Amino acid sequence: MIEKKARILVIEDDKDMASAIKLRLEANSFEVITAEDGIEGLEKARTENPDLIILDIMLPKVDGFKVCRMLKFDEKFNKLIIIILSAKVQKADIDRGKEVGADAYITKPFKSEELLAKIEELLTQRRKI
Repeated sequence: MIEKKARILVIEDDKDMASAIKLRLEANSFEVITAEDGIEGLEKARTENPDLIILDIMLPKVDGFKVCRMLKFDEKFNKLIIIILSAKVQKADIDRGKEVGADAYITKPFKSEELLAKIEELLTQRRKI
């Protein structure tokens, strides 16, 4: 049985960062969709049916905390896996990420191996449910 490729939505306003993440994920057989701000990210989360979202916090229009909370508190989308990937490294920010429902919080700069391992771990957990 061939497993379908997981679809990952990357919501990141830094084009170079988004492009680097997209290339790395595609090299690891993921299907990748991108969005550049919180509103576009919410729309794509609701229409593109991603398996997992990689979410920056500092976004134009709507910040990542709000995006995460809006999805996690919506019955249709609360099962979506959300990894916050942010330069905000303060404990208060990491705690807030948990409060709004993020499944993981990874700080920038990050090692792509760490991100890929977390993605695999969370997708594997989800498949077991």
